This record gives sequence, C-alpha cells and structure tokens, in this order.
Amino acid sequence: MSTLLIHTGGTIGMDKTADGFAPREGVLEQVAADLSRQQVTADPSSIQNLSPLIDSASSTPRDWHRIAATIFENYPSYDGFIVTHGTDTLAYTSSALCLALSGLNKPVIVTGAMLPLTVEGTDGVANLKDALQAARTAAPGVWVQFAGHRLHGARVRKSHSRAFDAFEAEDWDTPPVIPAPQLSLNPVAGNKVGVVSVTPGIFTDPVAYAADRCDGLLLRCYGSGTAPDTPDMRAALTRAQDRQIPVIAVSQCPEGGMKLGTYAAGKVMRDTGVIDGRDMTPEMAYAKLQFCLTQAGDLEEKRQYLSTSLCGEFTV
Repeated sequence: MSTLLIHTGGTIGMDKTADGFAPREGVLEQVAADLSRQQVTADPSSIQNLSPLIDSASSTPRDWHRIAATIFENYPSYDGFIVTHGTDTLAYTSSALCLALSGLNKPVIVTGAMLPLTVEGTDGVANLKDALQAARTAAPGVWVQFAGHRLHGARVRKSHSRAFDAFEAEDWDTPPVIPAPQLSLNPVAGNKVGVVSVTPGIFTDPVAYAADRCDGLLLRCYGSGTAPDTPDMRAALTRAQDRQIPVIAVSQCPEGGMKLGTYAAGKVMRDTGVIDGRDMTPEMAYAKLQFCLTQAGDLEEKRQYLSTSLCGEFTV
C-alpha cells in the first residue's frame, strides 16, 4: 500500500540551533528510513514538504486549504495520507480537513510530537511509527494519531501543554468524514471571526465590536449554555442578528457540551438567534464558521450548515 507523508512543519521536524529549535530538512526522511531499515514499519512511499512550512502558532485557514488541496491533488496515487503538524493548532487543522474533504474513502492521519525527532526521549518516533501503521489500517476519514491513541479528527482537542499524551477526543460511532459519492475539495478562506469567552462581569465592548465588524461570532459560554442577560449583551447580539451574521455558542466545559434552553439564563441567546453548538469543540466550531462563511449564502443557509452534524462533530 502506498502512503504520502505531507510535512507541514512543527516540532516533530525541528533541530536545535543557536536561536532555539527550528525546522531542518531531512529530519523526517531520515527517521522514516531508519524505521523501515529496522523493519519496524514500512517506509512512506513519498514525503512532500509543504512550502513554505507552517509555523503552527501562525497557521491560517488558507494553510488548511493548502494541506487539503495537496491531499486532493495526490488522491489517486496513494492509499493513505499522513500529515505531520505542530501541536498548537493541530486540532484546528484536523477539524478543517474533516470539512474540506467530502467523500473521503481513504485514511488521513494527522500527527506530530511534543519533542523533536532530533531530541533524546522524543515522542515523535512512536507517533510517526503509529501514524505509518494507521495510514494502512485505519478506516476512511481524518484521524489524529498521538501517544498511542487514534482519535476522532472532528472531536479532538489539545488538553495538555506539555505531556506526551496531549490530545483527547470523545469516542464516536460516526466516522470523521462528510459522506459523498466522490471526493470533493470544499474551499475555505480567511474570514473575520470573533471569538469571545463569557466571564463574570463581562466587559461587553468586544462582543459589540465583533457583532459590528466581524463576519461571524463564536461565543464560549458557561456550562450547558448560559450567559449574562444584560442590556449591553442583548444589544450586541441583537446587532449581530440585525446584520445577519451567524453567532454560534459552545460550552467552556471540555465535556458534556451545551443545550440552549436548559436554563433561563440562556434566554438572551435564544432571543437573538444564537446557534446551539451542542458538544462541538471550540476548535471545530471555529473551523466550521470559517467554512460556513466561505461557502454558504444567506443567513438561513449558514444556520443550516452550522446546525447540521456533517462528520460526527456534535451529538445529534
């Protein structure tokens, strides 16, 4: 079976320099060749460096499109794909790839490392070895292979800043892929999306600014869907409603999700047409807003896109 490894950048392919860790060509190629020579796993058929390499902390929706387009263009030639990526925004990219590649019937495995392959004690070798195996055995869809776990690409989040076991995702039966009769590449561009977390005594000017200037708004709410029902909050969300921009809410809690209407304290959001993000991760909700704003037409079409579970990203 043939596998294409797409190296986008990130810690896994770095080496130590006088100024700190930086990408170095040949790091991934050398380790992959060593694993093959040791008969630990098969060598990838090809390794393609995405140029320029992406600094994970500086990644954008346009980078998501570059990665997805590389898979799309090479799709007929390979049986599986591996994407090596920096861990800071790996969950965003994984979510985006689920939305970008409808009709995917091959595995796409996203992985990385908390320590570079060039450092003693790295977790990168094990992650790369597992990813090479997963690219040959995993079910079709976008998966994150990390620390011995294969995680649902539409539900994954980074839960630890230093531990090797840095990612988690709720197990889910719906595969991480948008069903379609054949592969298609769904475009995404960089839209102005505001992200605001609700806090006690929230200063609502950022919400008002986002409602007035942004193309869409992501609210990170309390618990199962509450926010302060103040005149300023109500005015800001009403402004977004008047401008016909989508506003989606997700819970700040890492598990359980939200359900608008459970508490009266969520009435301000119900009254102003805020979309219930249920148990979507913030990473997926942000990515989905970007795809929605790129592809959908009027507000009703945007609401329909955001309210439909496309690839198992939220519980129906």
